[in-house]
Amino acid sequence: MQSAPEAAPDQADALVRAFDLERLPESFFATPYRTYAALRSRAPLHRCADGSYLLTRYADLDAVYRDRGHFSADKKAVFGPKFGEDSPLYAHHTTSLVFSDPPYHTRVRRQIVGALTPGAIRSMIPGLEGLIEGLCAAAAARGRFDLIEDFAAAIPVEVIGNLLGVPREERGALRGWSLAILGALDPAPPPAALERGHRSVTEFLDFTRALVADRRRHLRGADDLVSRLIRDETGGEPLTEHELLHNCIFLLNAGHETTTNLIGNGLYLMLSHPDACRRLAAQPALIDRAVEECLRYESPNQLGNRMVIAPVEIGGQRFEPGTYLTLCIGAANRDPAEFDDAEHFDVGRDPNRHLAFAAGGHACAGMSVARLEGQLAIAGFLRHLPRVTLLDGAVRNRRARFRGFATVPVTAE
Repeated sequence: MQSAPEAAPDQADALVRAFDLERLPESFFATPYRTYAALRSRAPLHRCADGSYLLTRYADLDAVYRDRGHFSADKKAVFGPKFGEDSPLYAHHTTSLVFSDPPYHTRVRRQIVGALTPGAIRSMIPGLEGLIEGLCAAAAARGRFDLIEDFAAAIPVEVIGNLLGVPREERGALRGWSLAILGALDPAPPPAALERGHRSVTEFLDFTRALVADRRRHLRGADDLVSRLIRDETGGEPLTEHELLHNCIFLLNAGHETTTNLIGNGLYLMLSHPDACRRLAAQPALIDRAVEECLRYESPNQLGNRMVIAPVEIGGQRFEPGTYLTLCIGAANRDPAEFDDAEHFDVGRDPNRHLAFAAGGHACAGMSVARLEGQLAIAGFLRHLPRVTLLDGAVRNRRARFRGFATVPVTAE
């Protein structure tokens, strides 16, 4: 399975004229890449109806991500009108690490990265391998199963739950809360999605408040991420209670949906490219490159944003402060100016400087954990279940920002 070929010039022009990030056709969610290619070649700095711009070239995104002098990640000016300044979603997303600038971003990121040491990440491997083997055994016993619900989504919940010390019996609601809170970040969420998002933040806060209070009572000797954040082992300014609660929610959300999408997208790609499966089986050491290619080819996070805060030129065009930019990661990661044969899925691709984890000072703080999960999950699945067949009925999540599947039915022999 390859993506649709680039549209003819007249079709590309029509795709550009019709493009509206807030009114996307159903066909876009199945495969957005023909539209992305048209925008990248015909209108790489595309002015949207609301006055914002969509950027699709790799070089432009890479430059913006690495430039903190002209661009801001802070979303208060955008999230106020979207969510309401007194709303739960506004309070959460404006406190989250990903939507903040220095010095706050630097302070919070230092504490999170400081807790995710190489030793802490290595210590996850035995438990992860056991979990994956158990999920595969259960799937094989059923014969027919859902690649997402029965495998991909089960792994990040366990990993981030273990990292933050969430009792296993209390993890049932995490996936639903995460999907609702992150779903509200799409360009034009319907009122019902916003209501679910607000309610989920409130319920998640109650859950996290109880978790943090319990951890404070049993802090001595505890080694989970919440305990490390409470103790503030970096020696910097400690997080306030508000900051701590919302960034615990952020970690549970960020460690969940995008990694589920990485595993689900990656396995769908592998199963629909038998040659890639055979190559990986013959060369298991390629798993690192294979996961990077899955991240590039079907980026779990398709869109980012920045606000221009100082006059700047991008791609030969001048932008003034206050201009809102949407950074199209999915388009940049298939830019032929950066990647040879960009529409080809190549599990041995090297180099592969994709932007799935962004770049610069805002590169994903948990990318080492996500990579480890992706490598162990995809390699383990293909090793334990070597004869799996995709069935008809796979359904993509109807999401522009986060690309993944709602369901992928499969059978195992």
